[in-house]
Amino acid sequence: MHIFFLPTRFPGRLRTAAAALTLTLALAGCATVPPPDDSMNLAQTQLQAARDAGAADYAPVDLGFAQDKFQQAQAAMAERKYADAASLAEESRADADLARAKARLGAARAQIQGKVQENDRLRAEGQQAEAAAAAAEQQAAAPATASSSTPVPTEDMPAPAASVLSAPPPGSGFQTVPDNTPQPASSSSTQGGQP
Repeated sequence: MHIFFLPTRFPGRLRTAAAALTLTLALAGCATVPPPDDSMNLAQTQLQAARDAGAADYAPVDLGFAQDKFQQAQAAMAERKYADAASLAEESRADADLARAKARLGAARAQIQGKVQENDRLRAEGQQAEAAAAAAEQQAAAPATASSSTPVPTEDMPAPAASVLSAPPPGSGFQTVPDNTPQPASSSSTQGGQP
């Protein structure tokens, strides 16, 4: 900061005006806002984090707001409107942070939906397998009960061997038994069969 001394030859009013101008310039030099480089860098980092989180897919509106504000902040920086640039950079950072949070939420919801669909598919496969096992068990039980309750058809039975069908050997087959019981006298036959 430079301090200027006015020569004593200036009249009082001019001297006062020159002192006021010097003071104003000195204060204006100290009061200028420095470039918001840190805010701009932070806003740019938040924008990249939002893009990496998938904000283009899950929160494109909020990401667009953040990008627009960041471009406005860059334009304000180019015009040396540092207060406006700092404010716009802060708004861009907040929008980018919101977009990143919405992107994380959207990705989590998509992951949950995928898991729900996978569970439904596995549940349906399990029910199909259960139904197939029950049908197979029922089929296996059906022939066992049918054979015990219904007679076996004869056409399915094999024919006996030829030796079994041949004539029986003598003395082993059916024989007539001679009648050796005593007969009553022939007189009973004449009397009409009465004793």
